[in-house]
Amino acid sequence: MRIKPLILFWGCLLCALLANAQYKDKTIQINIDKLLNARPVTTAANGKLQSWTTGIDGGGKGDGYLTTAAAIINGDKNAYALPDDPLVSGNAKHPAILLHYKNGDGGNQTRNIAGADSFKIDIPHKRYSGLYLSLTSSEGPSQLHIIFNYADGSGTKDFTLPDYYDDIPESNLDLSYVVHNLAKWGPRNNMTESDHHNINALNIHPDKNRILKSVVVSKSTAGYLVFWAATGVIW
Repeated sequence: MRIKPLILFWGCLLCALLANAQYKDKTIQINIDKLLNARPVTTAANGKLQSWTTGIDGGGKGDGYLTTAAAIINGDKNAYALPDDPLVSGNAKHPAILLHYKNGDGGNQTRNIAGADSFKIDIPHKRYSGLYLSLTSSEGPSQLHIIFNYADGSGTKDFTLPDYYDDIPESNLDLSYVVHNLAKWGPRNNMTESDHHNINALNIHPDKNRILKSVVVSKSTAGYLVFWAATGVIW
């Protein structure tokens, strides 16, 4: 009866090791500090909560996430909270991804967009086999238009980012989970839903044969977008 769980454990461990080998010394966590304008994660500091201020839905007035340490302080037992370590391990779908919250922080953690708007991500000038944008869309999907600015010209692609409550089909080659099956909390850090919410990784697949300098992400009117991180894999 114990054989199947043991096989599953070793299978997951093997996948993690293979993923680490695949991305070893090729991953860049891109600095997006100048883009951050919102704080959707309640963190913990010295046994107290440092609350979120701009949420992940409701136009920023809805709900936010908690770190595991914050959930424990809050009295939420066995809560599906964000890991305390913001460096999320890589897997077969994406490299290790560094989110921009941490326990003890007091500032902004994400870029939040309501309505039609855009932002530019400056990228270390290299060739990339993958560029992963960590994102959530609430109040329905968000339509994204991506402009790639290369050293020798430009290119464009369009993507649909699903609502963060929706599951991702295994066959989807663009999307994967950064963190899966999260609870969410209201403005007073009261848990409003116990599970089923995600942070997704969207691989926008830059041209690996061209040196990438920056990307511009434009969002149409529908949906409420939260941009968490950008992570590149050097070709």
